[in-house]
Amino acid sequence: MLTVKILGSDCPNCRYLEAETRLALDMIDPPIAYELVKVTDFLDIASYGVLSVPALLMDEQVLCAGRIPKREQIAQWARERQDKSS
Repeated sequence: MLTVKILGSDCPNCRYLEAETRLALDMIDPPIAYELVKVTDFLDIASYGVLSVPALLMDEQVLCAGRIPKREQIAQWARERQDKSS
């Protein structure tokens, strides 16, 4: 199962990244099993070395911070992780 984390406060950009991430992951065919976790505690966020939010992690790897990637890019990152685990 893919573990996806959204790091940030409950700001509009953080909520938008969460929505885009869910849409990206749900559009993948065949479906990918995933768990999405929101991390809002700033000490926890800092422990990942992230200084700018929102941030997106997949399987504990920071993929982007301080911006919202395109939906297609999020789906590609998820497919790459699925291919590595297969």
